Amino acid sequence: MASTHPLRPLASQSDLQAFYIGKDISNVPKPAVVLDVAIIKRHCASMLEAAKALGVGFRAHVKTHKTPQIARLQVGEDSEDANFVISTVLEGETLSPLFKELRRAGRRVNVLYGIPLVPSQVTRLAELAKQIGEGSVSVMIDHPDQVEYLNIFRDVAGFRACVFIKVDSGYHRAGLPPAMLNKGGLLERVVRGEREGGLVLLGVYSHNSLSYSGSTVEELMGFLREEIVGCREALRMNQHVLAGERERELVISVGATPQVVSVKRLLQGELGPEARALKALLDGDEEGIGRVKVELHAGVYPVLDMQQLGTNAHTGNAGEEIAISVVAEVCSVYNDAERSKPEVLVAAGSLALGREPCKSYPGWGLVADWRRQQGPSRLLVERISQEHAILAWEKGEESEIPLRVGQAVRIFPNHACVTGALYGWYLVVDSDQDGEGSTIVDVWPRPTGW
Repeated sequence: MASTHPLRPLASQSDLQAFYIGKDISNVPKPAVVLDVAIIKRHCASMLEAAKALGVGFRAHVKTHKTPQIARLQVGEDSEDANFVISTVLEGETLSPLFKELRRAGRRVNVLYGIPLVPSQVTRLAELAKQIGEGSVSVMIDHPDQVEYLNIFRDVAGFRACVFIKVDSGYHRAGLPPAMLNKGGLLERVVRGEREGGLVLLGVYSHNSLSYSGSTVEELMGFLREEIVGCREALRMNQHVLAGERERELVISVGATPQVVSVKRLLQGELGPEARALKALLDGDEEGIGRVKVELHAGVYPVLDMQQLGTNAHTGNAGEEIAISVVAEVCSVYNDAERSKPEVLVAAGSLALGREPCKSYPGWGLVADWRRQQGPSRLLVERISQEHAILAWEKGEESEIPLRVGQAVRIFPNHACVTGALYGWYLVVDSDQDGEGSTIVDVWPRPTGW
């Protein structure tokens, strides 16, 4: 769609496909970022199956990948709802052809701008909504001043914006605590704005990234339960203001990838105390808050990364679960006592991998087993600079590192969202077609900027 905002142009997909398709990932300019679509399809299908089996809604965050190809997989084909979260308006503008296609197919499309509304983005969001159709765009608010911006949205779009009120369930990044949801008369202004035709209240929204500190499925389920309880408490404590909304269903939207992935275990075998408590919240209504529907949201789960594996929400190893990797080239090898231990220099640094720590191991990335001999322990990105990094054994062993100058290695990043943002396109492989996942079958451009 045309934008009212200057944008960085996407790379030409046809030109990229002509250059890359059919090549082996070891024979392309490096560093390069690679996605295994077979793993992505498996994760997306598993998430949709779990949400359906549990009878909850699902909203797909697209900020990790920003591509229509993965966004389509995230919402599948079976549900009437196709709900998304975007972190930048550019993501919505890039994916607008997909949103319009889904709406033409009869899907109920709703795209939530996932940070509290700022005035500079209102017109662009309204233009996006105008392109997709009425009810297609939601905004998040947590301050009474933001309500005024919704009048601008309505004037530009020609219809009302949908609204989620952000609840702070303990992460303290955005939102209001349950007892202060009506800060400065926020809820009164929302209710009045709806009655006057200025907005449509959809529900409350919480995102608690404290779950990234979890290391067991029970812990992760506990974090999700706390989010749901916090949102229910916010509605209960403010029923005197929201009394008129009791006649309809409000949405409680909660989650982050670790918690949402963990709910799959609710469909399996024996349930521990946290799992039983969470399942009771998902299954039952509660007096004093009116009718509510729980909606789960998550974003990085299609591709995953080392941070996600560190939560132990997944049972597989990195090669089985992580769909994103960076292909880098060995510059030099130091196996001959040049240093206190063997090390390898690769031509990929923080501008190729990101510089995000991971609680489960002391490295900036994990070198995959792909096309290399195994060693005494895992091979890590131990040190990192702007354009290069140092590889070493995880346990500091003195064994030679069996790599050679010019060899290509694949590195699993700590944080997929940051790593992806460093590139203009993904090289796509399919390990279901090519067990090694090394032949490029497609190229997916992705936007950069805001």
